Amino acid sequence: MGLLNSILTWVMKKRIHQIELFMKYPHEVQDEIFRKLIQTARYTEFGTKYDFGSITSYNQFRDRVPVHSYEQIFPYIERLMRGEQNILWPSEVKWFSKSSGTTNARSKFIPVSQEALEDCHFKGGKDLLSIYVNNYPDTKIFDGKGLGVGGSHQVNEHDPTATSYYGDVSAVIMQNLPIWAEFIRTPKLETALMSNWEEKIDKLARETSQENVTNIAGVPTWTILLIQQVVALEKKKNILEVWPNLEVFFHGAVSFKPYRKLFKELIPKEQMVYWEIFNASEGFFGIQDQKDSEELLLMLDYGIFYEFIPSDELESSHPKALRLSEVETGKNYAMVITTNAGLWRYNIGDTIKFTSLSPYRIKISGRTKHFINAFGEEVIVENAETAITKACEATGAIIDNFTAAPVFLEANKKGGHEWIIEFRVMPADLAEFTHILDSTLRQVNSDYDAKRAHDLALVAPKIHSVQPGTFYNWMKSRGKLGGQNKVPRLSNSREYVEDILRMMNA
Repeated sequence: MGLLNSILTWVMKKRIHQIELFMKYPHEVQDEIFRKLIQTARYTEFGTKYDFGSITSYNQFRDRVPVHSYEQIFPYIERLMRGEQNILWPSEVKWFSKSSGTTNARSKFIPVSQEALEDCHFKGGKDLLSIYVNNYPDTKIFDGKGLGVGGSHQVNEHDPTATSYYGDVSAVIMQNLPIWAEFIRTPKLETALMSNWEEKIDKLARETSQENVTNIAGVPTWTILLIQQVVALEKKKNILEVWPNLEVFFHGAVSFKPYRKLFKELIPKEQMVYWEIFNASEGFFGIQDQKDSEELLLMLDYGIFYEFIPSDELESSHPKALRLSEVETGKNYAMVITTNAGLWRYNIGDTIKFTSLSPYRIKISGRTKHFINAFGEEVIVENAETAITKACEATGAIIDNFTAAPVFLEANKKGGHEWIIEFRVMPADLAEFTHILDSTLRQVNSDYDAKRAHDLALVAPKIHSVQPGTFYNWMKSRGKLGGQNKVPRLSNSREYVEDILRMMNA
């Protein structure tokens, strides 16, 4: 084991004691963060509006400050982007994380303060390594380089002083990383932050193929493309012939379930580790902390105060949010955050389920606007991914991407669901694949099952198998290649499905 690897492994292990502390005293840690956030922002415009100076309890905060959607908090963010300060947070905000999300085409801009960078995003990255090292004390990841696929950033044209910037959260983080981090990562920063994805992936492959890559961090869909590009460039059979010491893929943003089989083909290594994280433009929230687990430890000391809205409250004009101490396992909650970047009771649009309350561990279940509920079936992303994974396993199929939408009722026609799936390996029998997908959905979702009974309201799903590259070309046509952009899995409208079908038939 190299000297650098030994030193960094020792440093990373030291943080574990602090993590164990918030696991043991979660409510005390969250109470302290709540008080600090209120106290710090009491003289901001937002803090003055809601009289933070007189707030002495969570109940006062909950009753006084409404839960905000992005649309509701955007007027404040818009002024920040024009150069005003002390609006939502007292320290100067120079960076904004740009996120297209997956539910609409309009970009969102999330303020990123220096505190959020250091105490949340950077801390999350270091904790990821600390937790991994704690689980694999003999790791040699620091003997080589970590490969990170970033987005791009640019000067904020809305700021008359031209002193602020926006970009994908990965680009914001990379641009602000401490110098020491450059020694353990690849590719060069200017390559990682290129804006043209098609040029970038070629240059990424050329640079990284010459490095000893021991770990990769990124979104599964775009990582697949990079691995394929490297293998093709080097004319090898698989990526291990290029990076023989590759040992772990840190992944997030989309569920890994549908991609696990494909990754096993791309990286044919029995001991390859896949480690999940939950981070977003708004913050770093969860890290897998146990081997062979799909649960994520909720990170409670990152300057984020958490609340949770039960799914049956989401349509309410005044949804009742719960504190961490009030949640239950197995229930679907929308996550609401208050952060050290000035997001106050902000509904981030992700839904989670608690799998454990001591410590608090979660699983991501979907998006608040990312579902199909045209007939009361309430199919969420978690249901869809479970069903498609089981259908793949049973029929030998491997997928690249998918999306689904409702087929609305018409005269003399019943409703249903329509899926577009891009297969890497076709199922042995598409009809059997469809049957298993449908029956699995019925098993995991009683509302769907009730609507499917005797074809009462829903008929069996219709599946379109599309050519390789279809989703890539569709995302390209929307200007959403690479970075944090994700294919929308489910939609309650037919916008995405119709758009892809039109492109296929053009």
